[in-house]
Amino acid sequence: CACGLALPGAAASAPPDDAARTSVLGRSAEGRPILLTRVGPDRAARRVLVVGAIHGNEPAGIAVVRALRRAAPPAGVQLWLVHDLNPDGTARGTRQNARGVDLNRNFPHRWRAQGRPFSTYHSGPRPLSEPESRLAARLIRRLAPSATIWYHQALALVDLGSGADARLVGRYARASGLPARRLGFLPGVATRWQNRALGGPGRGAFVVELPGGALSRAGVRRHARAVAAVAAVA
Repeated sequence: CACGLALPGAAASAPPDDAARTSVLGRSAEGRPILLTRVGPDRAARRVLVVGAIHGNEPAGIAVVRALRRAAPPAGVQLWLVHDLNPDGTARGTRQNARGVDLNRNFPHRWRAQGRPFSTYHSGPRPLSEPESRLAARLIRRLAPSATIWYHQALALVDLGSGADARLVGRYARASGLPARRLGFLPGVATRWQNRALGGPGRGAFVVELPGGALSRAGVRRHARAVAAVAAVA
């Protein structure tokens, strides 16, 4: 797609004020840094947030974030990139964080208590009980991004069911080659909370379920361009 993303090796390069700036958003339950990178001009009209991983055993989206760090975003767009919201889970190879909580059941919208620590969908004792989900919620409220993409695995689809503007979901699906399908309701998930709090026409947060395993180099580039396709219209 002609979506205005200049990836490394392309003829275009990011102007100096588009250089990636990485900081520590906060710390995980075990004290690991959760990294946040901002790419794009300070006065960009649109902010787009991308979360590389929320489940520690679903890390493929981190490679897409790395590619976006090195790319010039579309004109008028500032990308905000959370490399890995769950570094403790990634280190352990577990879906849950170090306290055994599925972070994607720990957000406030229609939260309900589920499971026990390290059971698959353990919700935690209360909404936003975990440091990682609190960091994400504060960032989202502060940025009010026009679009947010949350990477998961391994259903190989783009979710139409979170309440995001369907145009954004469809644009990502077409650019990435993944089908757009509707996942059923799940309690306490990040996207539904975000869309209820900050959604509206032309806006929204949605899940991209990447295929299983690591992405190929071509796959990483394809998904990075799909992010840019969404950013260009969000």
